[in-house]
Amino acid sequence: MGDIRKAAVIGAGTMGAAIAAQFANAGTPVLLLDIVPAGAKSRNALAEGAIAKMLKTDPAPFMSKSAAKLVAPGNIEDDLGKLAECDWIVEAIVERLDIKQDLYRKIETVRKPGCAVSSNTSTIPLAKLVEGMGEGFARDFLITHFFNPPRYMRLLELVTGPATDAALADSVEKFADVRLGKSIVRTKDSPGFIANRLGVYWLMLGVIEALDAGLTIEGADAVMSKPMGIPKTGVFGLIDLVGLDLMPHINASLGATLPKGDAFHAANRDLPLIKKMIAEGYIGRKGKGGFYRKTAAGREAIDLASGDYRPVQKSNLREAEAKLGKLLSFDTKAAKYAWRVLGQTLSYAASLVGDAADNIDAIDTAMRLGYNWRYGPFELIDLIGVDVLVEKLAKDGFAVPAFLNAARGKKFYQLTGGKREYFGADGVYHPLQRPAGVLLLEDIKRTGKPVLKNASASVWDVGDGVLCFEYTSKSNSLDAQNLELLSQTIDFLPKAHKALVIYNEGQNFSAGANLGLGLFAANIAAWSEIEKLVTAGHDVYKKLKYAPFPSVAAPFGMALGGGCEILLHTSAVQAHAEAYVGLVECGVGLVPAWGGCSEMLARWAANPRMPHGPMPAAAKVFEIVSTATVSKSAAEAKEFMFLKADDGISMNRDRLLADAKARALALVEGYAAPVPATYRLPGASGAVAMGIAADEFRRKGVATTYDMVVAGELAGVLSGGAADIIDEVTEKEILALERAAFMRLIKNQGTLARIETMLTTGKPLRN
Repeated sequence: MGDIRKAAVIGAGTMGAAIAAQFANAGTPVLLLDIVPAGAKSRNALAEGAIAKMLKTDPAPFMSKSAAKLVAPGNIEDDLGKLAECDWIVEAIVERLDIKQDLYRKIETVRKPGCAVSSNTSTIPLAKLVEGMGEGFARDFLITHFFNPPRYMRLLELVTGPATDAALADSVEKFADVRLGKSIVRTKDSPGFIANRLGVYWLMLGVIEALDAGLTIEGADAVMSKPMGIPKTGVFGLIDLVGLDLMPHINASLGATLPKGDAFHAANRDLPLIKKMIAEGYIGRKGKGGFYRKTAAGREAIDLASGDYRPVQKSNLREAEAKLGKLLSFDTKAAKYAWRVLGQTLSYAASLVGDAADNIDAIDTAMRLGYNWRYGPFELIDLIGVDVLVEKLAKDGFAVPAFLNAARGKKFYQLTGGKREYFGADGVYHPLQRPAGVLLLEDIKRTGKPVLKNASASVWDVGDGVLCFEYTSKSNSLDAQNLELLSQTIDFLPKAHKALVIYNEGQNFSAGANLGLGLFAANIAAWSEIEKLVTAGHDVYKKLKYAPFPSVAAPFGMALGGGCEILLHTSAVQAHAEAYVGLVECGVGLVPAWGGCSEMLARWAANPRMPHGPMPAAAKVFEIVSTATVSKSAAEAKEFMFLKADDGISMNRDRLLADAKARALALVEGYAAPVPATYRLPGASGAVAMGIAADEFRRKGVATTYDMVVAGELAGVLSGGAADIIDEVTEKEILALERAAFMRLIKNQGTLARIETMLTTGKPLRN
């Protein structure tokens, strides 16, 4: 990992530029080179333009705008010599063997021995790429197939050849894992590798079987999504996302390189409708639309029979059919479609063992991470039953690969002594090995029992004297029960343990307090119960802050509202790079009431970059909180001071718990709880100044009438209420101001309307 200090990416197209951005996100300087365009004012125009474009792209390839400074633009005519400084060179140019090899010969004249050279190709075999290139090049060459967009897609398929230096490949794999945050799947040097070979076959089946069955695309996507544990885009929505124009190129490449007897050829049908759509610019979301499009009248879908657009129709998939086991047992058009697509896809997956991958776990991982399936194909087979699948395939005349037959009477995955094992191509079960340094709560839970537990949270012993507090409520929302268990954990931990980690393995760390319960309580005017929960929240969070042991929060995904506030109260944070953190209470007509205001004031007041005096810090916190600002990465969360400058960031999600545990243990020796802070706040004049700033936004049409009400309450808290500018304000006094402002707002119909709208639509109400 330490061997790769500088990288280069050649090819500043969408993919190459984004790979360069991910190196920069990892803190690694990277050259981005491309050709010199004819007639351009700057010889580095392509690379410079790519960087400028990425700074405006949403979702952003850069985790922080400052990361862009680590990408040095250049061109392959003037800057080829700079490759001698690099430890890993990634080629991401056009998919033509002759052009790639011509570039490789140029690289060979300047690169240092032992510098890794890899191609991002997804279509050309490694054996072809190194053909005639010499022993030294073949030794240092491999394929590293990133998935688009590289920042957000965790899968990296790594292919080595017989001549590839094993130590070099291991070094690249370790760097890509730990620093770039990738989950590495080693795949064989076969056409399309794993994810695209199986994924494209599945997509093509999804299209042709829908055409043959006379299904609507909405009906097909409804089947080929939730029941299978597949994202709601389904088949047609995913093709729109990827781009219809890419499909013919990928299909042609696979068609040209796969052997004649491969099942892919039967699915690779000529589809006049898709040709027509591409010719007319309907290439998906990046074009005028695709199978779906948005118009002024609303969302439309294409009719597969006529090729004309019509309003999107609601799927009539029955609730019972939304579950995989049930769906396959029905004799409906939708069920028959589901079986024909899924059955052939799972059969094809079984045929890839030994061809595209050594084992089933590689194939399952590739599909989970490359296509965002909840279950890999062999996990899906276990859900259906191996024997059920084999019998159904044979009955309908579909292929039954020998590997699938060999698993009859068995499961592809089993637990032995709490350890997960997979069925191998040799007919024997093998243990699933985690990479060194990976610790997952799901593994701990297979072999142990919680130390403490209630309906909304659990506490686990993760070894070495560290406990892990896990939210288990729906969506990891915060409620009275998990607050109570956290309080119990704080009392329990010092008896036999050293430190606490707050972590879970849900989709998001926590989106905050349970708004549904809050709205219910407000509707029955249970104001005392609401105030009791507010008080409990800030009492438990302060109890955690001043506990005699260190605590480390390990957020990922969304950490909003109360989920953000707990980060502000732990001793340290070890965040996943993709942590989206923010105090969003104003968006639902409230103010932070579990210490968010006091903690943010303390952080910004201590910031050496802030001007002196009580107003600047209060004004900055007002700006961040009143606009419900959410960071778009952990790096950006540091810029907003939701995270401290010395908080850690883990690039790989699978390493987050181990990194958080290590950070907690590092804090144990000599740990002392922080001393309560006092604040100098701007008082009534400061509140007036904040109100004037908010009113300016209202006049510009950015803020609404009710935003002014909420902003007024927030300004009252951040200015210190009735305190004078010369007074010292205690943490306890700010908490009292938070609670009082919260209770006034929760009783306001404007706030209740915002909460109800958020719960029913998932979108903020601009009242």
